[in-house]
Amino acid sequence: MIIRKVVNEKMSRIVEYNGTVYFAGIVSDDKELDIKVQVRRALEIADERFKEAGTDKSKLLRVEIFLKDIYRDFEAFNEVYKEWIPQDDKAARSCVQANMASHNTLVELVITAAKY
Repeated sequence: MIIRKVVNEKMSRIVEYNGTVYFAGIVSDDKELDIKVQVRRALEIADERFKEAGTDKSKLLRVEIFLKDIYRDFEAFNEVYKEWIPQDDKAARSCVQANMASHNTLVELVITAAKY
């Protein structure tokens, strides 16, 4: 059975299937912030979504990171990410530069986690 949560006219923000939880792209809700603060806020939102889905960051499988300017923001992103990621439960990850849906979004996260 597929379970969909936080559904709007375009998407489900959380989809669970067969013990795996897929999260739609997560961005800061305040896009006027610098990269470090946008990353912190996106990770706070991720933690909120994990609770809603019944999982947590110790069950991360994959994190896809989209940065508006990878050359400018990669190191700053990693500083914040390293504080958040569990030291013994690191996810597979990728990081790319991407155009964003809004001009002042600096980072977007797409996360997949296990639920057990």
